Amino acid sequence: MHHVTESLLVGNLEDARKPPSFVEGVLFVAAEHEIPPPDGILFNKIPLIEFGQATPQQVYEAVAWLEQHALKKKIMVCCRAGMGRSVSMVIAYLCCVQGMEYSEATQLLKARRPGAMPLPNLDTTIQSVLEMRQAASNDPPRA
Repeated sequence: MHHVTESLLVGNLEDARKPPSFVEGVLFVAAEHEIPPPDGILFNKIPLIEFGQATPQQVYEAVAWLEQHALKKKIMVCCRAGMGRSVSMVIAYLCCVQGMEYSEATQLLKARRPGAMPLPNLDTTIQSVLEMRQAASNDPPRA
């Protein structure tokens, strides 16, 4: 498990199964594994394929969940090894919600999580998510 920011961590499968007591929520992004939600904390699963490209909709969903919880709680994002998918979702959150540039967010994750390997075409996917978020914020209220 690796601390990225004050409220965000990345971890692996074992971390997701047994999160430390200070973790208040887990976003699990490994499609190939099923784990029971840890007792007493927030839990969400967005199934991403290892070494695959995440769809803009999957990243949008992950970013929205993190945005809802990471400002108030310590959240750990986990995949099988804690090096690709989990790192990528935190990079996407930092870009889409915190306003970081992709290169800055990637550099931060690689410094905090040695061996970090963002998913293929993540920068392009994040751009699509930013556009989706902008479009959603411009939607008129529904009657």
